[in-house]
Amino acid sequence: MKGNHRAQAVPGKTRARSPSVRQLAQWDHQYLWHPFTQMQEWVQEEPLIIERGRGCYLFDLQGRAYLDGTSSIWVNLHGHRHPALDRALKRQLGKIAHSTLLGLSNPPAIELARELVHIAPKGLTRVFYSDNGSTAVEVALKMAVQYWQQRHPEAGPKQRFLHLNLAYHGDTIGAVSVGNIDLFHRRFKPLLFPTLEAGPPYCYRCPLRLTYPSCGMACLDPIEELLKSHHRELAGLVIEPLVQAAAGMIVHPPGYLKRIRELCTRYHVLLIADEVATGFGRTGTMFACQQEGVTPDLMAVSKGMTGGYMPLAATLTTEEIYQGFLGKYEEFKTFFHGHSYTGNPLGCAVALENLRIFRRERTLLRLRPKVAALARWLEPLTTLPHVGEIRQRGMMVGIELVLDRVTKTPYPLATRIGHHVATEARQHGLLLRPLGNVIVLLPPLSVSLAELQRMVAIVRSAIQTVTER
Repeated sequence: MKGNHRAQAVPGKTRARSPSVRQLAQWDHQYLWHPFTQMQEWVQEEPLIIERGRGCYLFDLQGRAYLDGTSSIWVNLHGHRHPALDRALKRQLGKIAHSTLLGLSNPPAIELARELVHIAPKGLTRVFYSDNGSTAVEVALKMAVQYWQQRHPEAGPKQRFLHLNLAYHGDTIGAVSVGNIDLFHRRFKPLLFPTLEAGPPYCYRCPLRLTYPSCGMACLDPIEELLKSHHRELAGLVIEPLVQAAAGMIVHPPGYLKRIRELCTRYHVLLIADEVATGFGRTGTMFACQQEGVTPDLMAVSKGMTGGYMPLAATLTTEEIYQGFLGKYEEFKTFFHGHSYTGNPLGCAVALENLRIFRRERTLLRLRPKVAALARWLEPLTTLPHVGEIRQRGMMVGIELVLDRVTKTPYPLATRIGHHVATEARQHGLLLRPLGNVIVLLPPLSVSLAELQRMVAIVRSAIQTVTER
C-alpha cells in the first residue's frame, strides 16, 4: 500500500512541457491537412502558427503581432478576447456545455431565437439551428422542397433551384449544387442535383457588355425569363444579398435585390437569402437584406453569429413556411433534419452576448464613420496601374488586380498575384487571404480608424511592391 501511494501523481506538481515552435511546425506538416491549401507547397514553408489574439491583432508563437485583415475568415466582429464574450462563455461552462435540442430545450437557445427574430427582416419568425453556413443553406433547401410538397402541392413539383453563376454557398453537396465556382466545384458535378443558373450582376465584367446604370439592370431579364418558364419546377432562388463574397466581393447594384424579391413573389418562388457572409453588420446594417427593405422567405446565417467564438448557424423562416410543417404525428410532416450540436448552449450563450454588444456598444452606429473613412482611403488605390476595380459594401472590400487596366486582362492564375500580395503584406504585419486575383479586406467591425488606415496603407504598399517588380 505504501509503495502504491508513492506512485500516485500529485495534482499540480507535474506539468507537461509545451512543445517548441519547431516541434509544432513539424507536427503541423506531419499530421494536419489544411482547408483550401495545396499541401505540397505548404510543407515546404514554415507555418505561421497563431497562439493568441487581442482586439484586431493576432500573435504568433514568437510574439509577433499581425492585424487581422480578414476577421479570421469573416467571423470575428468585436475583436479577439472581448471581455464580455469571454465572460459569457465561462458563465455557460459553469452550467452545461451541451444538451440536445431533440426533445429538450435550453435557455440560451430559446433566448437567442427570440433575439434573432427581433433583429431579422420583418416577417421572419422561426429559427432552426445548425452548425455552419453550409448546413444553414442545406436546411433552407430541404425546407423549401418539403414546404411546397406539403403546403401547395398544386403549385407543381417544385424541386429545383435557381442561383447565380459564380455563387458560393458552402462546401456540402447541397450547397455546392447551388454554387458555381468552377475551381471549387467542377470535380463534384456527378454528385450534384440539377439546377438553373443565371448571370450575376458583375458590372466590371458585364457579360452583356453594358454599363451601369444606363443598362437598366438588363441582367435581370434572363432571370425573369427563367422564373417565368420554370416557376412550376422551382422551389427557390438562392442568393447572397448585396455582395457575392467568395466570387471576389462582387457588389450588386442598388435595387437589384429588391427586384429579385419582386420577381420571386410574382412567380411564386421562395427567396432564399444566404447572409452567412453578409450578416451581422458586415455591409453596414445588421443584415444586408434590410438595406433594400427585403424580407426573404428563408435566411441562412452563421460566421459572425457568435462574434467569431463558436461554430453556430441558423436558418430563419416565415410563419407561412413553418405552418407547412405542422400536422398530426402520423402525417409525417415533421422536418426530419438535425445535428448533434443543434442549439448548442455554449454557442447560443456567446451569440446572445454578441447581440447585446451590438446594442451596448452601438456597433452599427459607430461603424458609419469607419465605412466612410475606408472608402476615402481606398479611393487613391484606384490610380494604381494594376488595380482594375475596388468594390466596397460596408466593411467588405474586394480589390481586383489586373494585368492590363485598359483591356481588363486578368493576371493568369499561375502568377498567383493575390498570394504574393498577401505574402508581402504579412511582412508588414497584416494578414490577408485573397480570392485569386482579388485582394480581400474584411476587418473586424471593432477596428479603430488608425488600425484601418494602417491596413489600407499596407495593402497599397504590398500591391505596388508586387505588381511593379
